Amino acid sequence: MLRIGILGDIGSGKSYVAKSFGYPVFNADKEVAQLYQKEKKIFIKLKKVLPNHIFTFPINKNEISKAILTKKINLKKIIKIVHYEIRKKLNIFLKKNKSKKIVILDIPLLLENKINKKNDILIFVEAKKSGIFKRLKKRKNFNKRLFYKFKNIQLPLDYKKKKSQYVIKNDFTRKTVVNYVKNLLSKLDNERNST
Repeated sequence: MLRIGILGDIGSGKSYVAKSFGYPVFNADKEVAQLYQKEKKIFIKLKKVLPNHIFTFPINKNEISKAILTKKINLKKIIKIVHYEIRKKLNIFLKKNKSKKIVILDIPLLLENKINKKNDILIFVEAKKSGIFKRLKKRKNFNKRLFYKFKNIQLPLDYKKKKSQYVIKNDFTRKTVVNYVKNLLSKLDNERNST
């Protein structure tokens, strides 16, 4: 099984690119949202470390946002609890899809939390800042301060780009992404067949 990790800036279209491959995708953001909705134990753990911020179950994203904006350390506390569960979910996903030729990992902190493996193929999604902000502003509850808090815990984009074997330039049109993905898959196929 080939593991493809998708890297890039917040709002650069990583999830869209991930879905365009047509293979099983592990989307960490979606998994986190489900944890907040369904896992009472996550709520209990978060309430314990953030008693002044977390009150309701299912967990209210606004409470999480307020906690992150109040103190820098709060984001680290949340990540510590949530990422432990995400790793477990990832393992279940990998087991379930072990017979698949390719799986796609759409995990924002893939490198930061050392989830990637040596043989993973890393793809960097590059997009213009203006395009990113235009899209982010359309998101419900977009908060610029929150955006920068998340950006601060991520490795520099230049580093991620250097670490990647491939770059997809996303101009936010379907045609461009589909063409990049098609070319990439045939390249990967050729490389596999030649080894």
